[in-house]
Amino acid sequence: MRRQTVQRNTPKARAHARHSCHIEKKPAPLLNRRAATAGLAMGAGLSLLGCGGQNDRVLRSADAHPADYPTVLAVNEMGRQLEERSGGRLAIKTYAGAQLGAEKDALEITIFGGLDLTRVSIAPLSAIAAEAVVPALPFLFRDTAHMRAALDGAPGEQILAALEPHGLIGLCFYDGGARSFYTRDRAIMAPEDLKGLKIRVMNSDMFVSMVETLGGDAAPMPYGEVYQGLMQGVVDGAENNWPSYESSRHFEVAPAYSLTQHVMAPEVLVMSVKRWRKLGEEDRRLIRDCAKDSVPFMRALWDERSRKAEAHLRAANVEIHTPDTEAFVEKVRPVWDKYLTTPALRKLADDIQAVGASKETGDV
Repeated sequence: MRRQTVQRNTPKARAHARHSCHIEKKPAPLLNRRAATAGLAMGAGLSLLGCGGQNDRVLRSADAHPADYPTVLAVNEMGRQLEERSGGRLAIKTYAGAQLGAEKDALEITIFGGLDLTRVSIAPLSAIAAEAVVPALPFLFRDTAHMRAALDGAPGEQILAALEPHGLIGLCFYDGGARSFYTRDRAIMAPEDLKGLKIRVMNSDMFVSMVETLGGDAAPMPYGEVYQGLMQGVVDGAENNWPSYESSRHFEVAPAYSLTQHVMAPEVLVMSVKRWRKLGEEDRRLIRDCAKDSVPFMRALWDERSRKAEAHLRAANVEIHTPDTEAFVEKVRPVWDKYLTTPALRKLADDIQAVGASKETGDV
């Protein structure tokens, strides 16, 4: 019998490749790195629920943070409670350390239905639901207690509910810390001190707008490149919270830390609407309750981690400055005007500001 062959790069060959279970290992040269990474992450996520057979008992959750990070530990605690309260009917398996791709990729997989849960910072969600822009506004929150009270209350529930039409169930908010500026050789005591400085920011239009409105030169840069960028003078400074500043060792090359605490953008635990709709009402209630109950657990871990990071930095003789933030607050008003584009968004910001400070202790 003559062996049938399929020529490459013909319509017939392409059709054969699409329907074949064989996967060509040679990478497609036209794919850029981001597309390839997203594709691999999508394939990994789908294989968890598809080729391997879905276990309806186990909810798969992704997190880009490492396994010992407070958000990862909080989701693990949520899973422990869920398994206990459901009598073993439900559990959570967490894939930490970006095992299923970068944060944005995991979010896309969750929307698609290839993952059940993911922890994501608020910034990527702002491109999905306009309400998610509001918690990232500079100087929106007075302090950590105010932020927690607002997100635990009606404003927070409104933001979480806004995600459902976009394929996500918002379950709860976790702390993302108060972000402050740090620089190589200059304390930031007033907006004028940012003039002429290149400040690394995350890839967010709002963060770029904030730094440029304050008078600096915003330089979006991947987090993993910041240390070298600071050391080589590619950027003059950056901004982040106590634990990130300490664990990244950025303080070694940018030892002036100015406590502007300009943004307290939270992180969010979301669930795929596709998975949610397969659950009964009792299981939905259990998942919501266990997610909410994981929040104090996460906050306790976060507060302790922040205290230890601050203590370590002070012991390392980092220059810690406490500027008067009133001038910063006034300077960033145009950023609010740019992003609060509807009466509804303006009202949401007003409602958050009207929330009284929580009675919680442990402000960081």
